[in-house]
Amino acid sequence: MTEFWFIRHGETAWNLERRLQGWQDTPLNPLGVNQAALVAERLEAEARQTPFAAIYSSDLRRAHDTALPASQRLGLRVRTEPGLRERGFGVLEGLSYDTLDEQAPEAAAAWKSRDPARVLEGGETLGQFQARILASVNDIAPRHAGERVLAFTHGGVLDIIWRHARGLPLNGPRDTPMLNASINRVSVEDGRWQVIGWGDVAHMDECARDDVV
Repeated sequence: MTEFWFIRHGETAWNLERRLQGWQDTPLNPLGVNQAALVAERLEAEARQTPFAAIYSSDLRRAHDTALPASQRLGLRVRTEPGLRERGFGVLEGLSYDTLDEQAPEAAAAWKSRDPARVLEGGETLGQFQARILASVNDIAPRHAGERVLAFTHGGVLDIIWRHARGLPLNGPRDTPMLNASINRVSVEDGRWQVIGWGDVAHMDECARDDVV
């Protein structure tokens, strides 16, 4: 069994502005930098009980920069894993949630439909995104059998992980938030995923924000 600690990146300006980020390489804002420091402090304390074997991160800077303070505290290099990056939202990237329907109605309808096969102009289908995430995690897991690993990633990625581990459909409702700098624990063994703990922001108090990807 491999125990993953999936951590969503810290806050960005686009999170605050409610703009779809996708593959846009947005940096952390000052609060996000502070969140990264706080989660690193928490992980250092956790590692005193059971060490982490490796740190993986999306190749987008908001995730990678969230991972760096933990890397420094734990003495582990950050292994860049493009498979853990956010969904490519194509023509929707950079747009505000409030203006999607007006500025890109067809793409907005495709995104909101949560149809796994529906094409999103310039981006990934939801099914392609899911397949990429599952393949990446299932590839990492056997490298670290019996170990704990950290993986710094994105809200959309966490949504896919949550649904797969809980056996929930891609187009169904979700009853849990995907918080900035949250710790989300999942075990993976022989292709079987199980949620151990989710949305842990005990290290953050009121610093976390929900769902803007």
